[in-house]
Amino acid sequence: MAWAAFIVLVVSAAVLPSRATADVIGVNWGTMMSHPMLPTMVVQMLKDNGIRNVKLFDADPWTVGALAGTAIEVMLAIPNDQLQRMCKHKHAAEWVKENVTQYDHEGGVHIKYVAVGNEPFLKSYNGSFINSTFPALKNVQGALDEAGVGDRIKAVVPLNADVYLSPANDPVPSAGSFRKDIEELMVDIVRFLNSNGAPFVVNIYPFLSLDQNPNFPVEFAFFDGGSQPVTDKGAQYTNVFDANYDTLVWSLKKAGVPDMKITIGEIGWPTDGVKNANVDYAKRFFDGFLRKTAKKAGTPLRPGPFDFYLFGLIDEDMKSVLPGNFERHWGIFTFDGKPKFPMDLSGKGNDKYLVGAKGVQYLPAQWCVLNVEERGNFRSIPSSVNYACANADCTALGYGSSCNGLSSDGNVSYAFNSYFQTMDQDVRACNFDGLATIVTTNMSTGSCLFPVQILSNAPKTAALSLMALLMTVAAAGLA
Repeated sequence: MAWAAFIVLVVSAAVLPSRATADVIGVNWGTMMSHPMLPTMVVQMLKDNGIRNVKLFDADPWTVGALAGTAIEVMLAIPNDQLQRMCKHKHAAEWVKENVTQYDHEGGVHIKYVAVGNEPFLKSYNGSFINSTFPALKNVQGALDEAGVGDRIKAVVPLNADVYLSPANDPVPSAGSFRKDIEELMVDIVRFLNSNGAPFVVNIYPFLSLDQNPNFPVEFAFFDGGSQPVTDKGAQYTNVFDANYDTLVWSLKKAGVPDMKITIGEIGWPTDGVKNANVDYAKRFFDGFLRKTAKKAGTPLRPGPFDFYLFGLIDEDMKSVLPGNFERHWGIFTFDGKPKFPMDLSGKGNDKYLVGAKGVQYLPAQWCVLNVEERGNFRSIPSSVNYACANADCTALGYGSSCNGLSSDGNVSYAFNSYFQTMDQDVRACNFDGLATIVTTNMSTGSCLFPVQILSNAPKTAALSLMALLMTVAAAGLA
C-alpha cells in the first residue's frame, strides 16, 4: 500500500480550541465571498446551531465585532503577508493592542487563540515564510504575555499535514518525522508551543488523498470500516485520518514533545467542483467523523477526545481555485446560509437540517442567459465565457460537478449568469457583445442551480463591483 500517498495531505489553513472534550464543535468561518452575509446574521446562525468555537482567517473588525457579547470562543489570525512585520516586537505589540486587548473585557470578544500565519510552510510557498514564522510567533506570544492575557490567549501556527511524512521506503506512521528541509525549525517551534501550553494545530484532509491519487482506495477515506486494515507496530488503521494523525504523533515524539496536544484545525469534505466532491460523500464523511468524535475513540496512538474545527462554514465563491475547483465548495452551508444536507453535530446520528441563516435578502429573481437569436455573433462566445468565468465562479461546470450535464448553450448561460450575479445584476454585466439577455425564468435544472445573489452590505463589495464593471466596459468596448 502506498502509505506516503495516503498519509501526506496538502491543503490550506486552520485552527484550534483548548478544551478537554470533543463535544464542543468548532467551525472555520472564511469570508472570501463576493457577497458575504452580514456577520451578525452568521453569528446568529452559529448560536442557533450550538456552535461555540469559531476560527477566523484574519481579524477584520466587521466580523470580530459581531462576536462581541457572545460565549463563542474565537481564533483570530495574522495573515502570512504580515509575518515579516511581526518579526519586530513593537509591531506585534501594536497588533495585539489593536486586535486583542481592545476586545478583552466583559461583554467583549472571547478570544482563545491567535494564529500566526496560515500554513506558512506549504511547499508551494517555496520557503517564503520560513525565516519569519518563528520570530513572529515568539513576538506575538510575548506581546500577549506583556498585555497580561498570555495565560488565557495562546499564539499558534496552523500547519498543513505536509510538514511531516514517512519515507517512501518505510511508509508507515511509526516512520514519520518532520520534513527534512524544516526539521530543525519544526522542533524549535513545537517545543516553544508546548512550553507555552499551546497545541499543535494541523489540517487533515482525507478528501485530498482521494482526489490526488487515482489509486487511493475510496473506503480508506471514510470511517465506515470497509477498508482493508493496515497494521503498524500492532496498531491497526482502517482510515487515512487515523494514519495521518498518528504520523504526527510519532513526529512529535521524535521532536521531544510526546504528549503535546493536537488540535485539528481543518477537516471537511467539499460538495462540488470535481468528481469526488459531492453532497453524498460529504454527508458520509461528516457523519462518520462526528460519530467517531462523539465516541471519543481517538486514534490507535491517542485514544480519547480531541479538539477540532470543521471546514468550512459557508461556501466562498472568491477563493483561489489553484488547488482545485473544489476550493469554493467546502461549506456545510451554501453561500446564502442554507444547510446542504442533514447532519447531527453531536455525532449521535439524529440527522436533521441545521438552522439556516435568517433574514437573507436576495437580488431580483432574474437571470442573464445566452440570447440564442444572436447566433451570427457566436464566434465571440469563447472569449466572453472565459472573461465571465475569470471574474466569477464557474466551478460547478467542471467534470463530475453539479452542472456538468448542461448543454453547450446551458454552459454559456451559466457563465453569463454567474458574472451577472457577481456584479449585482448590473445591466452592463449582461451584454457580452449582445450575446446575452436578461430573463425572469429560473434556468436551474436538476442538480444544477443558477443562483440569484444575495443583497450584501459588505464594505468591499461595492468597490469590487465597480472595478470589475469598469473592466467589463473596457473589455467589451461599451464605453
